Amino acid sequence: MMKKRREAIALTYQSEKAAAPEVVAKGKGIIAENILKAAEEHQIPVQEDASLVELLSELNINEQIPEDLYHVVAEVFAFIYNVDQQQKK
Repeated sequence: MMKKRREAIALTYQSEKAAAPEVVAKGKGIIAENILKAAEEHQIPVQEDASLVELLSELNINEQIPEDLYHVVAEVFAFIYNVDQQQKK
């Protein structure tokens, strides 16, 4: 059985600069591995969600997420916040 190539999308949200989170990196295969490695090196939590990656992969780098994805992306940011708070304890 052939292993599926990994995909990764990196988001950022700076409320003082943008109205919504935006895509800052995305890729498949080795690029995805590099994104995940950089996240690990900077202790950035990663949430795996194939459905969300599929939706976000249609966006361009520096493009804000569309309003219909606000709720699901907010859940991702809540997950990351909770992981970050647990790590600080």
